[in-house]
Amino acid sequence: MLVPSRRRLRIEVWIVLGLSLGQSAVYSVVQLLDKMTRAPLAEGTSTLNRSQSTREYFDLTYQLLDIIFALVPVLLVIYFLTDQRQASSGDGSNAGSAFRKLGFNFERPGRDMLQGLGLAALIGIPSLGLYAAGRALGITTAIIPSALDAYWWTVPVLILSAMRHAVVEEVIVVGYLLNRFGKFGWSIPLSIMVSSLLRGTYHLYQGFGPFIGNVVMGIVFAWLYTRTRRVMPLVIAHALLDIVAFVGFSLFGKAVGLG
Repeated sequence: MLVPSRRRLRIEVWIVLGLSLGQSAVYSVVQLLDKMTRAPLAEGTSTLNRSQSTREYFDLTYQLLDIIFALVPVLLVIYFLTDQRQASSGDGSNAGSAFRKLGFNFERPGRDMLQGLGLAALIGIPSLGLYAAGRALGITTAIIPSALDAYWWTVPVLILSAMRHAVVEEVIVVGYLLNRFGKFGWSIPLSIMVSSLLRGTYHLYQGFGPFIGNVVMGIVFAWLYTRTRRVMPLVIAHALLDIVAFVGFSLFGKAVGLG
């Protein structure tokens, strides 16, 4: 099997981003311009988890469908990163597994969990201050982590939503892109910066404060990935940050910072 050319890999990356977070980045820029031309950013709001129907079980269905279909680009990335030569040989080896390449597996659960908890604390606490500062400076919208109605399934769906965001963002923006950027011949600092700027851009609809915060988060996460080659601690940290934000807001109605 021929090794894909750089041109083919670039096309692959554009397809993946066009179906996932690249598309989100474009929409985010447009949404930011829309908000800025309507009123000052400080008067705007950004709602992350919206109800999609006034009928309880149709809303639940829409929420679950959104989560499921958002994960399809992750499956595409897993397919692209899997060594097809070994997959077709049937020798039982997992050396060519995309899950192993990304470090997206359960080979070291204890260490991954500890690193994830540490990262969540490292990113989450400053995020609260950055959110408050952004609001005071008028460069950040009011963030509403959840606007779902209170049903029996609200908290489980918010947890699934947080896990969805964590898997999609960390697998694609960190694991997949750094892998492909390396094959383009890019340096590690350039790869980290482009990955981090993309992360910040698809959060721009929340304002410039979250853009800055997510760029910093992206730099930290991507740098750690280059050291460990494991995306699982990043997924854990991101999921914890969003679970606290989504569920905390839903239960207590109090704004919390987002990772």
